Amino acid sequence: MMSVAITEAITTLAEAEQRFNLTRTEEESFFSDWNTDLPSLNETEKTGLVDLRRRYLYQRSQGHLLESTVLLLFASPLLTLAGFYDPPFRVKAEDSIQLILQDSEGVLQGRLDVLVLKDQFWVVVLESEKTALSVWSALPQTLAYLGAAPQSKQPAYALMTNGDDSVFVKLQKGRTGVYGVSRVFSALTSIHELYGVLQILKRFGQVIELET
Repeated sequence: MMSVAITEAITTLAEAEQRFNLTRTEEESFFSDWNTDLPSLNETEKTGLVDLRRRYLYQRSQGHLLESTVLLLFASPLLTLAGFYDPPFRVKAEDSIQLILQDSEGVLQGRLDVLVLKDQFWVVVLESEKTALSVWSALPQTLAYLGAAPQSKQPAYALMTNGDDSVFVKLQKGRTGVYGVSRVFSALTSIHELYGVLQILKRFGQVIELET
């Protein structure tokens, strides 16, 4: 019997919600992790983000970036500053998957690179060949990853990013799973957007350490 990866079989948000029995909530109390009790940043961290953004904007000015470049220039430095490459966290890489969407102009193609930290925090990196393939395009596959994650009692978190934009996701499993999303953080807009992203990452690290 042919085996099909769940992330390849699920291409729409409706499919992800139906397959994993998920509903979205906009109750602020469910996903307050991204906007309350955020840790402060020190000067070293702020300087690191300024350098990260400068390098990213320089490379981005030449056109769209491959997902491996976004991972190298953007996601990985963020995870380093947030402490996710240090104990007690361990990282593993998932296989890249092809992402194909149909729009009025034709087929949009991209790829997803996925990192998993301590089986509870997922980083989904999206490459877009056209601006129309936004970071939101990765939400169905991100929910599929979170829904299939081995942890069940503790909530699972994800960062979806294409470098330009970043969105956080939280999923709590149960008979009916519940998920919530953050606002969009745009690295192209202001350094303060990146300050917020790093603060949220540090907050997730604190929550995950307490729950495991």
